[in-house]
Amino acid sequence: MISQLAGPASVTVQDVAEPSAGGQVLIEVRAAGVCFPDVLQTRGLYQFAPALPFVPGSEVSGIVLAAPADSGFAAGDRVAAFSVLGGFAERVAVQPGQVFALPDGVGFDEAAALPMNYLTCDFALRVRAGMAPGETVLVHGAAGGIGTAAIQLARAGGARVIAVVSSADKDAVARSAGAHEVIPVSGFKDAARELTQGRGVDIIVDPVGGDRFTDSLRALAPLGRLLVIGFTEGSIPEVKVNRLLLGNLSVVGVGWGALWTQRPGFLQEQWAAIAPLVASRAIRPVVGATYPLAEVGAALSAIDERSAVGKLIVHPGN
Repeated sequence: MISQLAGPASVTVQDVAEPSAGGQVLIEVRAAGVCFPDVLQTRGLYQFAPALPFVPGSEVSGIVLAAPADSGFAAGDRVAAFSVLGGFAERVAVQPGQVFALPDGVGFDEAAALPMNYLTCDFALRVRAGMAPGETVLVHGAAGGIGTAAIQLARAGGARVIAVVSSADKDAVARSAGAHEVIPVSGFKDAARELTQGRGVDIIVDPVGGDRFTDSLRALAPLGRLLVIGFTEGSIPEVKVNRLLLGNLSVVGVGWGALWTQRPGFLQEQWAAIAPLVASRAIRPVVGATYPLAEVGAALSAIDERSAVGKLIVHPGN
């Protein structure tokens, strides 16, 4: 529960009333993904600010307990879901359009890592950037949940992937996710240009923001696109638009949540696009660590302190 906006350490575990299914799909949660918006919610800094108190957690996987007859789901189905709220609990009720059937062989931990990060990155690369096979994609924060998702989706789409990391252990994670090359954040602009024979990269995935933004623009090739996904560094950068004009560059906002909430059926369209990649194991989420529900504050703190690698998972049944 988030009962006060005092950061990850203030999150508590409590007994609450079981959610009512109504016209929703009731899910027994086996795993819940932890993401940066969860951290922002503990301080009231996310654009979606529910009334206190509330149960956080936006992405889950588990077993359907009950579902409307016309939902396409039935008790016993294995699913992932984008719950928006309520995911850090033993059970959650989710609208049918936000529930996704799992391919055989996909474990619950991996499944819980899919809804937020992979659907965001699918929207970023496929829809907003129009990524084409043979393009070069540079990924900031490449060892995190968004970063590893972007690496795998870009590679699955036929792109060359350059990962930017801040430490040796994160280098290993980015490589295991499928990056073709890995470079340190210090001097990344020059390294990226050297790897592309001076041309620059076609697309940059940026969930970090902050001071590296200007050098990201300088690392782009002509007609390059910089995808603005978030600001985990804390500061929101500004751009001098003459740089865009002179380089024929684009800074592209990736407001996944703002779009799908206005387009019924969009999430299912996205799931249809990535489900074959999940089933074939072309994309396979990198799970960095798992936590029992009692330690959800520690999981949130790891993301807050930028020490997390891969996707962090909470097990509400523990």
